[in-house]
Amino acid sequence: MKRAIPVVVLSIAGLVPVWLYQPSAGSSTVQATAPAPSSSSSSGTSGTNVVTTTTIDTEKGPVQLQVTFTGTKITAVKMLQQPDHPQTTAAVPKLIAETLEAQSADIDTVSGATITSEAYKESLQAAIDDNAKTASASPSASASAAQESSKTVDGTAVDTEKGTVQVQVTFEGDKISAVTMLQQPNHPQTTAAVPKLIAETLEAQSADIDTVSGATITSDGYKESLQAAIDAKG
Repeated sequence: MKRAIPVVVLSIAGLVPVWLYQPSAGSSTVQATAPAPSSSSSSGTSGTNVVTTTTIDTEKGPVQLQVTFTGTKITAVKMLQQPDHPQTTAAVPKLIAETLEAQSADIDTVSGATITSEAYKESLQAAIDDNAKTASASPSASASAAQESSKTVDGTAVDTEKGTVQVQVTFEGDKISAVTMLQQPNHPQTTAAVPKLIAETLEAQSADIDTVSGATITSDGYKESLQAAIDAKG
């Protein structure tokens, strides 16, 4: 099902704007100086490990992540709790997209969502540390499973009146785990739209996603290249 994502100036988050709302129900708020959280993890098949971090309470609201690893690779990040605020909503997609690109917690803080960004990075690092402990117990099995299930496919280069659009898609089994832009128009609206498109792709797990307002041409080129990669993967 397609999901509508708030269009804000490169917030996706800045992918979409970063969120700063009232905390979700049942959460308490304190200063964003909580210590690094411990986390719980559950191992799945094919070297998959899902880590759920403890909640970090900030003055804007609670932050909690669920991070999926294949071996040591971060293949998905899900926000279980986040501040209920437009800037946070815009920031989260950006944080997730940067995480999948950097494969670490060494990512930029999203402007306008500093508190959420710092809590996100702290929680993410805790998940990475937890997974490292789990992976060290069976490194050979984890590495082998990750290698066997991972496949990277380049989509076709789509020429548009704004410029060329081409994506590179990483699959873990049948799941889209990452999307990288190989080529894109050099335009502010494209720069703001791309994180949103990637976030929607990871959520929908298909090319059936919304066109970003103000970046229709880039969105259509993105979806065409994405679908070609999905078809080529087979």
